[in-house]
Amino acid sequence: MPTIVVPIATGFEEIEAVSIIDIVRRSGITVIVAHVESEAVVRGANGISIVCDRPLEGIHSDDIDMIVLPGGWGGTDILAVNETVQHLLKEMDAKKKYISAICAAPYALDAAGVLRENFTCYPSVEEKIPGKNYLGATQQVVYDAHIMTSRGPGTAICFGLHIVKRLLGDESYASLKAGVLADYCE
Repeated sequence: MPTIVVPIATGFEEIEAVSIIDIVRRSGITVIVAHVESEAVVRGANGISIVCDRPLEGIHSDDIDMIVLPGGWGGTDILAVNETVQHLLKEMDAKKKYISAICAAPYALDAAGVLRENFTCYPSVEEKIPGKNYLGATQQVVYDAHIMTSRGPGTAICFGLHIVKRLLGDESYASLKAGVLADYCE
């Protein structure tokens, strides 16, 4: 079964992180929730704390099949400058392994130099990512090579389902989508 890592930093967007972790775990994919700061309990943008499984330090691209960055400006700002996160993103990109980001987090992908031409993000974040093709509200999830992006809290369940689709295929995606009543997902 595939394994993903979800790096969590202070100020992360709770709806995105929890929705992605929940949906992906329902599929049987292993999810490692990793803290990038020193504390294993990380407080989100809206005051909800998550207990992480382990530190991100020590996780390498050979250990995982995908890295998934939740948004939230506070957390994204940390992910965009954290050396461990940035190194892992570059390592994953060099190996053409899956990289995903939602909401503000495509900014952290851009900081690492791994964001491709086509992407989506939370409205207004695209202003901090010049020179790329922002697809705005036209798609819930945008694929460009091995990079996947999504818009924000309202698309988090759909984004989680697309992670399942990417790693396990259409049948697993369709089954899980029906099971969680997410017929609004594209």
